[in-house]
Amino acid sequence: MRLKKRVFLDTSVLFAAAWSEQGGARLILKLGEAGAVSLWVGPWVLREADAVLQRKSAASRPYLTLLLDRAQVQVGDEAGSETLERSLAIVGYLPDAQVLAEALEIGVGYFVSLDRKHLVGNPQVAALPFALGTPGEFLNWYRRLLTDDE
Repeated sequence: MRLKKRVFLDTSVLFAAAWSEQGGARLILKLGEAGAVSLWVGPWVLREADAVLQRKSAASRPYLTLLLDRAQVQVGDEAGSETLERSLAIVGYLPDAQVLAEALEIGVGYFVSLDRKHLVGNPQVAALPFALGTPGEFLNWYRRLLTDDE
């Protein structure tokens, strides 16, 4: 039996999953609900997601909580200062560096984000010990993993 892949979700993915019943972000949560992957977030991501939902769609806040519970999303520890410094060298933007540092602390296999400004497509993320991409890219990656296991 192979181990479940740890998958880190950033704020943009949580917001997309709460906002729309369709799309890759919601499908990833369904994979978590089915026990196919181990979904993770950090404390910073949870606080940021709550603040964004409070501003843009306050009625969605309880719904996101329900989705996270159903998907068995786990919360990792706060990132240490060394990990945050390493992340800042890669990203350069403190809020996104904080999120990246949480993923590094948790030790994930894939980081899912919709942030094309600082994360997705950033050539410096190639040095990270995990893959990083959009929900669609993650789903393709996961599909290939399943195919390779057969």
